[in-house]
Amino acid sequence: MMMSEQIKILEERISSEEYIDFLKRTDLGSQYPKERFDDRIEKLVNTVSISLVARNENGVVVGVLFGLTDFAYWLYVTDLGVDRAYTKQGIGRRLMKTAHEIAGGEKDIAVYLIANENAVPFYERLGMKKSVDVMQYNKIEWTEFVVE
Repeated sequence: MMMSEQIKILEERISSEEYIDFLKRTDLGSQYPKERFDDRIEKLVNTVSISLVARNENGVVVGVLFGLTDFAYWLYVTDLGVDRAYTKQGIGRRLMKTAHEIAGGEKDIAVYLIANENAVPFYERLGMKKSVDVMQYNKIEWTEFVVE
């Protein structure tokens, strides 16, 4: 049995503590500002529309996808990460496919996200294309840091 076949993806809420522990094993943590980090992560895990968690055979979180959707037209993926020890096994692809299906499927739902430049090739392999028509309003104070 391939390692990826042992990975279970479920729609579930994850605790902020478990998510922060997961962030330490991914490159995803660098997307968050340092300001009020713990409080914001707590709010994120408790309120996001779609919360998918990939766990290995021991129940350890090895992948996460969070998304916001209206279940009618669009899905915005806020977070997609895979544990560095589990990359290149199709977990990210499975998380994206599952989220798209939950939101309403590819015939009805457009997917948007902001990609880390290192992740662009992954998203392009999924068939996504760069867009120039997205607007932004951002007045957030941003102090970069690494989740450790």
